[in-house]
Amino acid sequence: MPKSLELRLIVALTALVILVEAVFALYNVQIQERQLLSGLVLGADQLSRGIAAATWHSMLADHRESAYQIMQTIASKQGIDRIRIFNKEGRVMFSTAHEPLAQVDKNAEACFLCHARERPLVRVDVPSRSRIFRGADGDRKMGMVTAIYNEPACSGASCHAHPASRSVLGVLDVTLDLAPVDRELAGLKLRELATTLVEMVLIALFAVFFTRRFVGRPIGRLIEGTRAVSEMDLEKPISEDAPGDVGALARSFNAMRERLKEAVRKNAEFTQSLESMVEERTAQLRAAQRELAHRERLASLGRLAASVAHEINNPVSGVLNLSMLMQRILREDGIPKDRVEEFRGYLSQVSHETSRVGRIVSDLLSFSRKARGEPGPADLGEIVRRTLSLVSHKLDLAGVRLETEIADSLPSLLCDASQIEQVVTNLVLNGAEATPRGGLLRVEVRRDGDSLLLEVGDTGSGIREEDLPRIFDPFFTTKESGGGVGLGLAVVYGIVEAHGGTIQVDSAVGRGTTFRVRLPMPPGHAREAASSAGGAS
Repeated sequence: MPKSLELRLIVALTALVILVEAVFALYNVQIQERQLLSGLVLGADQLSRGIAAATWHSMLADHRESAYQIMQTIASKQGIDRIRIFNKEGRVMFSTAHEPLAQVDKNAEACFLCHARERPLVRVDVPSRSRIFRGADGDRKMGMVTAIYNEPACSGASCHAHPASRSVLGVLDVTLDLAPVDRELAGLKLRELATTLVEMVLIALFAVFFTRRFVGRPIGRLIEGTRAVSEMDLEKPISEDAPGDVGALARSFNAMRERLKEAVRKNAEFTQSLESMVEERTAQLRAAQRELAHRERLASLGRLAASVAHEINNPVSGVLNLSMLMQRILREDGIPKDRVEEFRGYLSQVSHETSRVGRIVSDLLSFSRKARGEPGPADLGEIVRRTLSLVSHKLDLAGVRLETEIADSLPSLLCDASQIEQVVTNLVLNGAEATPRGGLLRVEVRRDGDSLLLEVGDTGSGIREEDLPRIFDPFFTTKESGGGVGLGLAVVYGIVEAHGGTIQVDSAVGRGTTFRVRLPMPPGHAREAASSAGGAS
């Protein structure tokens, strides 16, 4: 079956019309054939009775030649094939076909009806006395047998009287040629076939017109409308002039299209307002993130201040002691000649310790400045060294051994140096706090493909597997109460992501934790690294 509903309806209606018309045509032909044959049977019976009546007087007077002459004359008429007379024993007494007079088989079709029982029938209805068969020429023939009864006039005659007990004296068999009838039936069938074909064509054309006019076109418009809606073309209405259910469906579809159009419009307005809200919230989130980074930086600065205070205390105490020694050497008349070199040594030590304090303060001030978000070229190795110098006293107080491995000749990194210092500080301080006394904190910086890799690993207690997915969430912490607010790693993650880098963590409970920060090199250095790697391979 075709997929199109229109073609399905046309095929189904055409097949139904063909079936119905064929059945009715066959039935009509059979009815007309039966009526025609019934008329022929009645005509044959009337002809047979007319022949019997025409020869009755001659047979009564025993003028057989006269009776045979009458039958011969009648047999010469058109449509009559032959006329025969059988006696009671079934012997042919006369035949207009000039065939040999012989005994016929009583089991033949002409005799079987009456002689099928032990006692032959005397009275038989007209249809049962007729038969249709094929003649020697191949044409159909109709035979009508009529019994010649022993009437009182015959049984009481003095010439050749038959006993009154004999009911039937013989049989008159009239055979009609059905060739003209068959030609008429053939013409009838041909006319019926032509009429049926014409009716089929007309009904099929009407079915095609009706289906296309009232089904195909409206459904085609509905399909076009649904395709337009599927392509979000909501400005194309469907014609509603179709009658009946199809028109109602078109009206319902147009109403649905209008509601969908209104929903799309409202959704677009909502999306636009949502985008505005998202942009506003994003700006607020970025501002909050910057504020959060600044606050975490201040928190880190507070932790560093305690370490730096201890770090500054040693050179300041040394300067104080040296100044006291120098005061003792200095006299009213100046410095004794024998102690000038000693005085110069003390003065050199004062200069050295003062420079050391100045360097520590300078690094601390550099770290404490608020980030402006303006990246520039920086040496990652130098950033790590400077940051470690600030926190080294903290590591000494915690009893944590520091091991560093910083590669030489590292390419410059395009970054905000103060933010990268904050990343290093947070990772190092977190590792120091998680490492027990006597543990090891390892810091490594090297090139890894087109990136620079910073690894900070400790031998502390580690992080549980179920906590690993949440360690970069704001305000999530595994430290004891009062040990932290859970912002350090969140700030680290934001800074690394803002620089286009990635951060990964590997941890096992009881074995320690390692953070790996990958920061992309500038495009020129990345291409140089790739070409160097290709040449090495």
